[in-house]
Amino acid sequence: MAYPLVGVPDTGDTAWMLASSALVLLMTPGLAFFYGGMVRSKNVLNMIMMSISAMGVVGVLWAIYGFSEAFGDNKFGVVGNPGQFFGLKGLIGGNGVKSAAADPATGAAAVSGTDIPLAGTIPMTVFVAFQLMFAIITVALISGAVADRLKFRAWLIFAAVWVTIVYFPVAHWVFDFDVKDAAGNVVHSGGWIANKLQAIDFAGGTAVHINAGAAGLALCLVLGRRKGWPKTAMRPHNLPFVMLGAGLLWFGWFGFNAGSAVSSNGLAGSTFLTTTFATAAAMLGWLVVEKFRDGKPTSLGAASGIVAGLVAITPSCSSVNVLGALLIGVVAGALCALAVGLKFKLGFDDSLDVVGVHLVGGIVGTLMVGLLLAPESGASAALGGAKGLFYGGGFDQLGKQAVGAFTVLAFSFIVSLIIAYVIKYTIGLRPSEEEEFEGMDESEHAETAYDFAAVGGTARTAVKEA
Repeated sequence: MAYPLVGVPDTGDTAWMLASSALVLLMTPGLAFFYGGMVRSKNVLNMIMMSISAMGVVGVLWAIYGFSEAFGDNKFGVVGNPGQFFGLKGLIGGNGVKSAAADPATGAAAVSGTDIPLAGTIPMTVFVAFQLMFAIITVALISGAVADRLKFRAWLIFAAVWVTIVYFPVAHWVFDFDVKDAAGNVVHSGGWIANKLQAIDFAGGTAVHINAGAAGLALCLVLGRRKGWPKTAMRPHNLPFVMLGAGLLWFGWFGFNAGSAVSSNGLAGSTFLTTTFATAAAMLGWLVVEKFRDGKPTSLGAASGIVAGLVAITPSCSSVNVLGALLIGVVAGALCALAVGLKFKLGFDDSLDVVGVHLVGGIVGTLMVGLLLAPESGASAALGGAKGLFYGGGFDQLGKQAVGAFTVLAFSFIVSLIIAYVIKYTIGLRPSEEEEFEGMDESEHAETAYDFAAVGGTARTAVKEA
């Protein structure tokens, strides 16, 4: 039997997954506001553009070969067949109509049904759209590590190359499960982390957050520090933007996590709740650390704590109960709040704390599955009753989680270093010192986010300008 399997999709599941895809896409503009508010005013448009441009670069590559590379039949043990769904061949064309013959026993009239390629109970086209949104935001996340000092064309080239040779293969490892037909025959072979290692990453702790965090670390090391960092204060220019972005991310993350159930069922409901509880706990955990360390809880800390909680619960939302979700949240919030200070001690300029929040948070959430995998969870049932260390399951699952997490970290970091160095010694990564001082908005885009002259001018100056 050919893959993908064909049949009639479930309309309820399809509706939920269409909505989830839209929610995940909304996360990228949310991230743009979150990052845009954290930089200085002269760089806000450039920061937003780096997120939005990921939608264009990744969208085009996903349509041509990205989906096939991530979800085609396994080749060489490491990547999907890039030619299998090249240009999404065989998947586009709407509902294929099949005719049902009249029932001779009852005399019922003939009816028409649908017979289209499926991913579980939804059309494969919907699954293509849902997974595209994951690829987009993973690339956009990296940009926060290199704010204020990366040429825009260098960013576009890095994004295109990185998503092709890092993200698409890693998504294949983590998200592409084997598919069997009704007789139990394997009709599609997927990635090694999902099927052979059986590490649990429900919605992208490794493929998205560790992957992006490691790439961000590599890129900022090659790029170097911002001029004046760390002695010169580089405060966020618009904290309301940051809070708005965090709110949009939390809203969209329900599509990210609950949508990864790929069905409107009880698993989607439980992941919705664990995502909520972990995020709430992480925000409080971050604020407590701020209060004791700095004397004041801040709005930036609250927003960062929200994101840290969302990151950490992403791989584990299907694996834990409510108490486990709360524990993951508070641990991630506290540890990420402490981790963002490492850049000052170690001397790498991770501008917007991609390493401290996404790399560290992704590792925390992925490893804690090995501790907190609850016997009543959906992930435990899928693995035949596997349990975490705290439930008497031993170190087996923890070991699998560690192998998955650190393999992705090492692969992404090493390949990202190579890509960054190649770009550095060809077209260059950084603008000139003068252009950096002027601001990336002016030097890279010939625009400004705020017309301060007009805002601060008088009626007379407005007439002269006109």
